[in-house]
Amino acid sequence: MGMPTNRPPIHPGEILLEEFMQPYGMTQTEIARRIGVSRKHISEIVNGKKGISTDMGLRLSRLFGTSPELWLNGQLAWDVWHAMRGETAGKLDAIERVATSVNTEGGPAKWARRGRVLTQARLGLLR
Repeated sequence: MGMPTNRPPIHPGEILLEEFMQPYGMTQTEIARRIGVSRKHISEIVNGKKGISTDMGLRLSRLFGTSPELWLNGQLAWDVWHAMRGETAGKLDAIERVATSVNTEGGPAKWARRGRVLTQARLGLLR
């Protein structure tokens, strides 16, 4: 599914308010108490002043029985849409893309496999 190009995606705080708080009849105070954060933090998310962190996505997913990805993907879509239209957008135009005609010996898929192996080795997962 593509991202809308003419309007921003819905902020995760709006989703929290309209799809969860209102149907469950929950207040910001109750959510804050149940997930162990301040009411101000929930208020800032609901009002679009603050985003959903990984920690918050995990807390909300536990509270509402959703996946963390529901919250984190919504935040990612919001962040990317705004970054592509903000100060960052002009700076991106100055970046020259790597030539695609270079012999890459397996290409990005092979590099990704190598990266996973290296990461696993660094984490001590390979024996």
